[in-house]
Amino acid sequence: MKKTEIATKVSRKFNKLAFSVKKHSPEILVTFGVVGTVASAIMACKATTKISTILDNTKKDLEPIHRVQENKEFSEEYTQDDAKKELAIVYAQTGVRFVKLYAPSVILGALSLTSILASSNILRKRNVALAAAYATVDRGFKEYRNRVIERFGEEIDRELKYNIKAKEIEEKITDENGNEKTVKKNLMVTGDPNQYSDYARFFDDGCTGWEKDSEYNLMFLRSEQNYANDRLKARGYLFLNEVYERLGIKPTKAGQAVGWIYDPNNPKHKGDNYVDFGIYEVNRERARAFVNGYEQTILLDFNVDGPILDSIEKLSDGVN
Repeated sequence: MKKTEIATKVSRKFNKLAFSVKKHSPEILVTFGVVGTVASAIMACKATTKISTILDNTKKDLEPIHRVQENKEFSEEYTQDDAKKELAIVYAQTGVRFVKLYAPSVILGALSLTSILASSNILRKRNVALAAAYATVDRGFKEYRNRVIERFGEEIDRELKYNIKAKEIEEKITDENGNEKTVKKNLMVTGDPNQYSDYARFFDDGCTGWEKDSEYNLMFLRSEQNYANDRLKARGYLFLNEVYERLGIKPTKAGQAVGWIYDPNNPKHKGDNYVDFGIYEVNRERARAFVNGYEQTILLDFNVDGPILDSIEKLSDGVN
């Protein structure tokens, strides 16, 4: 194997290792910070056990100074100023001993706290970058939807968004003469439930407030939707995780950034200005069955505005 190939492989492995360290630097820094903080506390405790030795040595150094200072026979040769200077030297030496005793634990503790703060700073920068990237993708998607609406209309946009398709069904009817016959008609229904938004969640027996009573579940979701709208209007913004938590749904990373903005006075705001759980989506067969009392569970598809972190600071001050 040539030297250049060996050097290339070594360089690749080194770069791969360096990237891995950089990628996991927050975890590494936090681990070092936690371990260092514990170690510094232990070192400080051990150092405290040596204080008595330092104080004993200081006492021994001070005793001859005090004896000479109190002896009037040496008052002419050893003045009060001389005593003060030597006392200052002894106290300074004692201070240096204390500094040396606790310096390692203090330094280690400071480095540990710095590591934890550095880890937090790295994560903050990464979250800002992710939020910016997410906002860019969301903005591009909304612009694409606006172009679809402009060219084909809102109905086509809604059908594409929710994967609504025409389904031919057979239905038995009785005509005016009392004869029963089968007729075919088209019904607009949604397609695969997996094609709903990433924020859609089932309201089932694992959720807060769910009961084996379809009417109660409908009433509960109505009240929660009303509460979410009231909170949105009162505060001006609402995160998806806040709704998830009230329904007993596990929060998500995306739910920390996406949600709703209530800003009816801002013409640039493209959101709905209200929270919709998707309960009354008439084109969904199971949603109709839930509302009509035939189903106890329902797939909630929330009409979030998208990432709202940047929009919160831009809320208009006017009240509608």
